[in-house]
Amino acid sequence: MSALDHTHDPAARSWLASANAPGTDFPLQNLPFGVFRRAGSTEPWRGGVALGDRIVDLAALTASGLLAGDAQRACAAAAQPVLNDFLALGPAAWRALRHGLFALFADGGAAQPHADALLVPQAQAELALPLRIGDYTDFYTSIHHALNIGKLFGIPDVSPNFRWLPIAYHGRASSVVVSGTPVRRPMGQIKPPGADAPVFAPCQWLDYELELGLVVGVGNALGTRVPVAEADAHLFGVCLLNDWSARDIQAWEMAPLGPFQAKNFATTVSPWIVTLDALAPYRCAWGRDAGEPQPLPYLDAPQVRAAGAFDIRLSVWLESAARRARGLGPVRLTETSFRHQYWTPAQMLAHHTVGGCNLQPGDLLGSGTISGPTPGEAGAMMELTQAGRVPLRLEGPDGMVETRGFLADGDTVIFRGGCEAPGRARIGFGECRATVLPCLA
Repeated sequence: MSALDHTHDPAARSWLASANAPGTDFPLQNLPFGVFRRAGSTEPWRGGVALGDRIVDLAALTASGLLAGDAQRACAAAAQPVLNDFLALGPAAWRALRHGLFALFADGGAAQPHADALLVPQAQAELALPLRIGDYTDFYTSIHHALNIGKLFGIPDVSPNFRWLPIAYHGRASSVVVSGTPVRRPMGQIKPPGADAPVFAPCQWLDYELELGLVVGVGNALGTRVPVAEADAHLFGVCLLNDWSARDIQAWEMAPLGPFQAKNFATTVSPWIVTLDALAPYRCAWGRDAGEPQPLPYLDAPQVRAAGAFDIRLSVWLESAARRARGLGPVRLTETSFRHQYWTPAQMLAHHTVGGCNLQPGDLLGSGTISGPTPGEAGAMMELTQAGRVPLRLEGPDGMVETRGFLADGDTVIFRGGCEAPGRARIGFGECRATVLPCLA
């Protein structure tokens, strides 16, 4: 489990002024990893670290000679077109590079004379999917989301196994895309209410799912399992994740094996991976009420109880095509926190491996839809609109009103996330956004 050290000091400042700006997502205490190149160029993709409104070019930093030892070796691995080799090095290497970057870019740091060579403006960069994702697993770990969905169908409680294990299914890695990539409305089989047979038609109940992506660092050998007390050493970091869902397709296809076409058309992730080290100040206690089933021993540990949860605040925004055309900006639909999840990241990873499944560097675990205990904290439109029966009103200052039961073509869905508290440095995630395109005829 990550311990607090000098890199978490909220008083620390960078010589890069934008890293000290109030409200920035990327202060010196964050240092999230991604992959970039200058927009419109044929430069090679390479690893970078977000700092203020700039990107630290890790390939240039590797060549500069400013780092040495473990930090230099880690930087060279992180400078590649994907971060997998860096993830495989493990926590000691990740921390060595974090400490090296912190020293170089703190006030008085040795990188300042080399700023022009090492820093690229984020506004001039394009960002790529930072991982080679071998496998993607989507969990279902919000009891509030599960209860809300169940009530829509007259089911008063979650399935009995929900309280005993982190439920998940294996998703489609090939359709995981980086923020900014448009998402095309899928077609599929839909069975209209009261119909005798399904029809092949465009999805009408297109939805987002507010999730976090948990990025696996060090893997485990086939046939072994990762103890829950050691799971944090296998998790590199966290990103925002939108696991789009075609609810009407899913309703027809998922019995008896679960979702397929309804989920495999796109999963959008944010480009910056925030490390578990950066999130250390925002860990919080996790536990269950006395009346709830307590986890089986393989899912329980003092570390999980003491600080297994994370207070990551999340919001969902919707920008319709009409609002965009009028320059009105997006409307906030939801605001909640990841601390409400029924299961922790460490428990998800431990359960994933308990049967001997081998995880690999760059594997992606979706947290499942994140919903809080109040109506305004619902992590999907299915919940917010009660399956379209109570449409949302999107109002503009010029008197324009739109309604939404589910997503329309041209809608842009934006996720934002961050951690903030008095006496601590803000840790932001940037944005995860995508625009819905019409389905192909």
